[in-house]
Amino acid sequence: MMEKKYGGAALAEAVRAAYAKGETDYYLNPMVLTDGEGNPIGNVQDGDSVIFCCRRGEREIELTDMFVDPAFDKVDRKYLPNVDFSILTLYHDKFKHLPVAFAPAKVELPLAQVISESGKTQLHCAESEKYAHVTFFFNGGRNEAFQGEEDIRVPSPKGVPFDTVPALSLHEVVEKTTAKLGQVDFAVVNFANGDVVGHTANSEAKKAAAAAVSAELEILTKDALQKGYVVMITADHGNIETLYGKNGQPHVAHTKNQVPFLVLDAKADAIQPRSGVLGDVAPTVLQAMGIAQPAIMTGSSLTPDHNYGEDRQVLLVILDGWGFGTGDENDAIHLGETPYWDQLLRTTPYARLDASGAAVGLCSGKAGNSEAGHMNLGAGRIVPQDDMRLESAMAEGTFAQNPVFVQQVERCIANKKALHLLSYLTRASSHGSIDYPLSLTRMAEAKGLKDIFLHIIFDGRSTEPGSAPQLLEELDAELAQIGAGKVVSGVGRGLALDRDGNFDKVKKAYDSMVAGVGAVYTEA
Repeated sequence: MMEKKYGGAALAEAVRAAYAKGETDYYLNPMVLTDGEGNPIGNVQDGDSVIFCCRRGEREIELTDMFVDPAFDKVDRKYLPNVDFSILTLYHDKFKHLPVAFAPAKVELPLAQVISESGKTQLHCAESEKYAHVTFFFNGGRNEAFQGEEDIRVPSPKGVPFDTVPALSLHEVVEKTTAKLGQVDFAVVNFANGDVVGHTANSEAKKAAAAAVSAELEILTKDALQKGYVVMITADHGNIETLYGKNGQPHVAHTKNQVPFLVLDAKADAIQPRSGVLGDVAPTVLQAMGIAQPAIMTGSSLTPDHNYGEDRQVLLVILDGWGFGTGDENDAIHLGETPYWDQLLRTTPYARLDASGAAVGLCSGKAGNSEAGHMNLGAGRIVPQDDMRLESAMAEGTFAQNPVFVQQVERCIANKKALHLLSYLTRASSHGSIDYPLSLTRMAEAKGLKDIFLHIIFDGRSTEPGSAPQLLEELDAELAQIGAGKVVSGVGRGLALDRDGNFDKVKKAYDSMVAGVGAVYTEA
């Protein structure tokens, strides 16, 4: 009897051959397993099920679009309309129609609902890059506006790299908001620049973005104060404030830095807020508006001893990706032309809020993100986030019993179709873990599914350079213990998980999984 093979060892040898040609884990070109006659094994076929075993967000969007968007036209691709595609977490609001295994937890009585039920009106405004954050996430996972709520979406620049337009559409966001101030009791507005431009490697663009934020913040704040609003300014997490990492390379990720919280009121002397967490902001808004805080909102006001008076209107400004930096040559906010922001920090008392890790419902030590930040800001409490929920499910052994996963496997068995697991080859990344597809393979094998194919995405960031062959051999041994699953392709994260609109790269990853296009290798 021939020994059953699981594909990991064969891909490990293919990776070693790619290393010899100068390729690295992050940018490994697609490799596909073939039979003795050169035919690819384990392609995604129409009618199959696919589970994208990554959990984070911006890097998973483009590949997901290629699989699920019937109108996708960025590059040519072989569209499979009947593929049942599932995602672990809702990393973009446009995918809410897909089966989401760990969908965002619905928040009871978020700030917007409390304001609505008090008979007050409100405005939520952002450009398209952050529109879901001031609506879906800020409102606790609700898609529809509450009664008395108006949502304004300003289109972000399209067709150009964001670092070439560091001001983004912020001026229009401010224009739309100022036009409504005086007509609504509460307004929340997002300044997207700190996060969107902060994710680029362009230091000059980051300084320009900081300058745009400062200038537009002055316009908006002065208009609101003139109209009698209490103005609260904060951020959802850090990002743009850090220009370079310890290795001297451009820093393009979120930080664990604290974020500011300021309160301005033309009818009062300087207001000194206390330190706290993002979940304390909503109770502060309710205090200023004179609305009773519901018991389920467990945060506490950041200005507990201040008397705002009666029936006040409030403007909440969220500076996306705007943390406290080092105040030196590594700090884009410090280096940028930000006179109004500098003036605020000199003349206005401010607090520092924790916006990462357990303070926003993430795993301890993890940098904050826009989804967690806005959900905590709107919820008025600490809301457990996806990564903590996934890690708890893995630890408790309930991960693979998620109804979305079980339904996919049972569908495959009933229709005699294959299950494909897009698998991240690491155990240390915020994007996911190889433990996820291994858990799903065990469950699928136990239910009797035969065709389980793993499509590997190599990391090259959270793993040691050149470690992919060893990790693949370890994966091969674990699949052998399970007695199921087959590794059939591999591609670098720099291609599969692009986030900058380089769809020619993503197409290479997609074509390797769907059409078997790539460097071919076989099992000895």
